[in-house]
Amino acid sequence: MHTQAQILAALRLGETGVPIYVQLREQFLRAIGAGLLSPGEQMPTMRQVAVALKVDLNTVRRAYDELERLGALELVRGRGSFVATPPPAMQGHEHERETENLARQTLAAAAALGVDPLALADRIAALAAQKETSR
Repeated sequence: MHTQAQILAALRLGETGVPIYVQLREQFLRAIGAGLLSPGEQMPTMRQVAVALKVDLNTVRRAYDELERLGALELVRGRGSFVATPPPAMQGHEHERETENLARQTLAAAAALGVDPLALADRIAALAAQKETSR
């Protein structure tokens, strides 16, 4: 579990041409996926992120809204934003459909960045194995 100050200090914006809200969304998703942000943990406020990074509040709001839409965050009016509890594992046809959709999205993103899909698949497999051994 990290403090909000540690979370804010870890955020970085690059001059990559990628919109700022996308950079923020991806950094938060990586932190959640890596277990640096735990379910139920309170996120820094949108204003804190905007001030720390010297960006417009609406940019941060868009990143948080996207994270909420993806199910990674829960925005609780008057209390703040919290890392969402992951849903239970999917089963059957729903699992197959979502896996297919996610694989296609990931391949499209890799192609757009010039990343070799087989190298990406190998890296995903290695990360998944690493996550299993750390449980």
